[in-house]
Amino acid sequence: MSWLAVRVAGASGATRDAIAAALIDAGAACVQEERDDLITYLPDDAPLDAVRGAIANDGGAVLELREAPATEVDRPWVSTVGISRAGRFIVAPPWLDVEPAAGEMVIVIDPAMAFGTGEHATTRGVLRLMEGVVEAGDRVADLGAGSAVLAIAAARLGASRVAAIEMDPDAVGNAEQNVLVNDVGDRVVVIEGDAETILPHVAPVRVVLANILSSVLIPLLSLVRRSLEPGGAAIFSGILVDERDEFVSALERDGWRVEREHIEDMWWTTVARPA
Repeated sequence: MSWLAVRVAGASGATRDAIAAALIDAGAACVQEERDDLITYLPDDAPLDAVRGAIANDGGAVLELREAPATEVDRPWVSTVGISRAGRFIVAPPWLDVEPAAGEMVIVIDPAMAFGTGEHATTRGVLRLMEGVVEAGDRVADLGAGSAVLAIAAARLGASRVAAIEMDPDAVGNAEQNVLVNDVGDRVVVIEGDAETILPHVAPVRVVLANILSSVLIPLLSLVRRSLEPGGAAIFSGILVDERDEFVSALERDGWRVEREHIEDMWWTTVARPA
């Protein structure tokens, strides 16, 4: 198979999710974010009409294509993924050595799916807000678990049982491997399926972690609230700063109150509790 290296340069916050979705639909296994650019690999016969259409809606984004050797495609993220820090957490790929300071916790993530390495602001936002929310002995649900980095972090903070729910079968295998590498298999179980279907079967939980797009989160708010134990909390991320007011209004309508907030770059993350 022949491959194309794809870069969408200058994708804005308002349309980058639609462009990333179009790339996935065209056959990309994963999409990496590098500042304002989106990077991935596609078979050279991949349909690009939907991708070009999503880019056209941006107005300022530019599609860049080049031929890529198979050896580059095999591990496309190795040269770009580094060590990320968020609060007391250090997220690192397995090929980099880490020397944590006192009190720091290392999570080793093989970036087979690119997302969930700790290099994205939404992941870091949840990691920062988890401290003081996840407590020893908690039952936790991680919705849209991806690489399972957040589920692993919850176990590191003392959670006794974490359900890492992920609907992408390709991501599930990567998540299971990361759970084993981090030696939390006795506390974290990876479940393949849709969060709306699976969450009621693992509830009640004291904490829900949900790093997903706001358009997906809002319809889930009532289900998440009903799935919490008394005194429980949810951490929501994947929300653009300019979507904050709309999301807070949706929370208030559904009987939530915002407890803490965090902003990094264009992304907003919040701890919310039932009012």
